[in-house]
Parts: sequence; structure tokens; C-alpha cells
Amino acid sequence: MKKTIHLILGILCIIPSLFAQTTFDTFFERKSLRIDFSLSGNAKQQSAAIEQLRKEPVWSGPLNNLIDQFYYGGYYVNIYDKATNKLIYSRGFNTLFEEWRTTDQANTETQAWTNSVSVPYPKNPIVMELTARDRNDMQFHTLLKMDIDPTSIFIDQGNLKTNRVTPILSNGDSHEKVDLVFLAEGYTAAEQDKFVADAKRFMEALFKTPPYDQRKNDFNVWAVGCISEESGTDSSGKGVFKNTAFNTGYYTFGIDRYLTTRDMKSIRDAVWNVPTDAIFILINADTYGGGGMYNFYACGTADHPKTPVVFTHEFGHSFAGLADEYFSSEVAYNDFYNLKYEPWEPNITTLVNFDAKWKDLLPANTPVPTPLDDAHKDKCGVFEGGGYLSKGIYRPMDHCMMRDYAPFCPACTRAIHRMIDYYCDKKY
Repeated sequence: MKKTIHLILGILCIIPSLFAQTTFDTFFERKSLRIDFSLSGNAKQQSAAIEQLRKEPVWSGPLNNLIDQFYYGGYYVNIYDKATNKLIYSRGFNTLFEEWRTTDQANTETQAWTNSVSVPYPKNPIVMELTARDRNDMQFHTLLKMDIDPTSIFIDQGNLKTNRVTPILSNGDSHEKVDLVFLAEGYTAAEQDKFVADAKRFMEALFKTPPYDQRKNDFNVWAVGCISEESGTDSSGKGVFKNTAFNTGYYTFGIDRYLTTRDMKSIRDAVWNVPTDAIFILINADTYGGGGMYNFYACGTADHPKTPVVFTHEFGHSFAGLADEYFSSEVAYNDFYNLKYEPWEPNITTLVNFDAKWKDLLPANTPVPTPLDDAHKDKCGVFEGGGYLSKGIYRPMDHCMMRDYAPFCPACTRAIHRMIDYYCDKKY
């Protein structure tokens, strides 16, 4: 009898998963629709336009978690079944263009930047909607909406350049794991072995860091050996320009340590045939610097002494949607957060809706805001200063990886676990 009960319970547990996968297979192929689009505008306005659609051979994302319920990021891509108008897929993300719009330059110039997002490949006609979060009300508003026929002759299906792909950690089915991809930047053909060794070193550093040390078995890790003509990266403020695979460079927005690239097309071209949930661009340089944008990419240099913690910090941005908790370093942004509203990031608050953040993680009788005194400074609290501002924004701990490379605070730790669960197709 017990065996029968256990069998029934097992079947009942399997049914939701089977239903979700059936839903996926009803609407999608296990391939990707890559949508390259431009964002153009300035500090006051923006618009979007499609540049290219591509069918690519790999979909590594979840089969169950199709509707993104994090509500993170400055943009959302929503996919609707055209016949029924049913929402069948959604995902949030950030872009570098979004950050640029808060700089002084955006007050006097209008620019256009290429961006890219991948969704499961539809079996039937869909409506693709791109929405953007307005900082004035923190709501998403439609930027672009268009019909897409998956049989269209205007969708590119050609093969792209095949790079050397080295699996450096393999734990199972990509639909149930986080697929982390290291991309080689500023590594010449003669330096590809160094790249693989560097990627392994970074991977080991990540999985020595709580809470990732508990979740190593939930990751697959790949090293994609893209060849650059020259070693290193651009440093425009010093007159240094290199011919590299992804056109990275220091001095983003004029900040010497801010190391990024605008070349999303080259990045997506490099991973067209690789299971990819998270991208880290590993740059063959030894000067301090890095950057990361949620569900977009992160990057950092291979050989600076602080390399391991810089990687973990920037990966916190790009993978888990974590905000910077520091408030005294130079940045190029103006009014990056609207203090009238609750920021979307899980590890900072304006106290507008703190109940939705880490209130449940506070020790009993913790005052909100929390004084930075001996009784509270080493505990989870609500400490003023974060998100580039010393006043009006609050962080969960005095010190954290997202402020000064200390261990992740409880709020960040929970956010990381939730994101891993999402990619592993678990309840999050």
C-alpha cells in the first residue's frame, strides 16, 4: 500500500512539470529567436526599431519558467501567441543605452545603440512587444510591437563563425542548469590556452564564494575562445585602441574604471551555437575595471589582483539583478534612481515599499532605518547609503560584495538563490 501511495505522489509531482513542458512544446521549438534591435534617443525620449531577426540552433533556458515574475530590469520582451493573444513568454533585462540616458552627454546628443535579446523560437505567428520602464512612474510602457511569422524568409538562418568551445564544468541538461559562458576578449590566437586557464580560475573563484559554493552542481560553464588581432583592450582616455573581438574599452561614460562594450552584435554572434544563460566577457588585461548589466552581460579583466572579487561583484549585477550598494565613488549618472518610487533591485530600498524587500530578514525589533552603531552594524538592517547616493537609499548590511567586496548580505544571497532556481526550472 505504501508503495502505491508513493507512486501516486510521484506521479502527481511529475504532472505539473510535464504540463509545463507540453505548454512549451505547443508554442515553441527548442531553438532561439534572436532579436537584434536599436534603441535611439536622448535623456528625454527613446524609441526602438528592429535591425535583424535570426533563428539559432540552441534554446538553453527553462521549459517551465516561461513568464518572468521578477519584474527586474529597465526593459521587458513579451511574446504573445497571435491567434489567442496569450502571453507565452516574457523576460526582463537592462542595457548600457539605458545607463547612457542618465549621463550629461544624453542632455545634448541623440544616439542609437544596438541591443539584442533571445527568446524561444515560436512554432506559430507571434506578437513581440518591447517595453521600457519609465523612471518617472517606474511602469513599463510599450516601445515597439510587431507581428513575427516564424516561417518568414526574412529571418536569417545561416551559420555563423564557429569558435573553439571548451566545456569546463558539465552538470547536466541545460534546461535545468545555469549555463555560464566566458567569452575571450583581447586574447590572440597564441593566447587561447591562457584564456581557458583564466576562465577556469574565475570559475573556481565564483564557486568558493557563498552562496555559489552551495550551488556549483546547478551550473554548466563554457569557455568560448574568440580570437582578437591584438592583446588587451581600449583605454581611450590614454589614447590606447586595440583591435579585439568585442571592442571593449575603459572610460565608459568618461569613468576610467568602467569597462564595457556597445558591440552586442559581436557578443551574440559569438554564442549563436552555445547554451547561454549568462555571459561574462573575460578581458586579457591587468588594469582594474569591469561592468555588468542585468541579463545582458558582465565583463572584467583577467589579471588584476582584485580580479576574482570584481568578477563576483559584476556577475551580481548581470546575473542576479543586484544594485551597487556603494555611495561615495565617482559615477557618471544623474538622478539614476527616482526616490519617489521603490527601485526594482532586490538589495536597495527607498522605503516606499520596504515590505516587499528584505523586511522578513531583519532580526526582531530592528529599527527602520537602522542606526550604524555597535548593536546593529554587523547585522541585517536598513542602513542609509546605496545606489550611488548617501541619502534616501538604504542597503541591507554595512558591508557587502555589492559595496566593497565583503561577503554577500542576506538580501543579495536570497536573490542569487532565486535566480539560480529560476534558470534550473524550479519554483522561485
